[in-house]
Amino acid sequence: MKLNVWKDVEEIREKSPLIHNITNFVVMNNTANALLSLGASPVMAHAIEEVADMASIASALVINIGTLSEHWIEAMKIAIQTAGLRKIPIIIDPVGAGATKYRTDTVKDLFAITNPSVIRGNASEIMALIDTSIQTKGVDSSQSSDSALIAAQTLAKEYKCIVVVSGVTDIITDGEKNIFIENGDLMMPKVTGLGCTATALTGAFCAINHNYFEACANAMAVMGICGQLAVKISKGPASLQMNFLDKLFTLTQNEVESNLKYHE
Repeated sequence: MKLNVWKDVEEIREKSPLIHNITNFVVMNNTANALLSLGASPVMAHAIEEVADMASIASALVINIGTLSEHWIEAMKIAIQTAGLRKIPIIIDPVGAGATKYRTDTVKDLFAITNPSVIRGNASEIMALIDTSIQTKGVDSSQSSDSALIAAQTLAKEYKCIVVVSGVTDIITDGEKNIFIENGDLMMPKVTGLGCTATALTGAFCAINHNYFEACANAMAVMGICGQLAVKISKGPASLQMNFLDKLFTLTQNEVESNLKYHE
């Protein structure tokens, strides 16, 4: 499979799709800025009174369970119902699944409303959704992405969706086909919420490319390429956060094509 990453980047910049995020307090600002830098239009709306209206005009819905509360869960359910009826992509990030029963049960309740289009998490989170004996370290992964491949394939088949596992090597699977993105840098996990950013960017790519397998691969490629290019001019995590946003904004076709590393 040949990835055409740049085509999707150009289309996002041209169409500026509206991405409805119900995300967590930790990453709201960074996530919104990343979507803007890429060329998408973010909205952060989690009030029960408006989520149905917002999901009814969005091009994609991104759900992130990082900072859960009863009212936010109810809002997530309403938004998912609306998005499901409209058949727009639903991207769910099971942040910290496996750390507590509450988180794991919440994700499964969300899945029960309608099948997500994409599940994106780290290895521990994905494995915990299949095997409840797997525990995450807070919201960080205690497993390598490679170890989660079978769990990811199982999850993809169960919910008829795409599963993305982020790590040193990012894995994208539909349960049968797999693609492995080998871009990125080991400094990236030192910036809080970059995984959440990957989920939001995946929403933007799925909004304009309805081949979600391809869209997810392209999103993770852009994440990795921008990360590794930003690291080259960063002194540490703080400057990486700033330089990553700048690189999303200034990314060129040549940078994508000369740095992209992947295999099937």
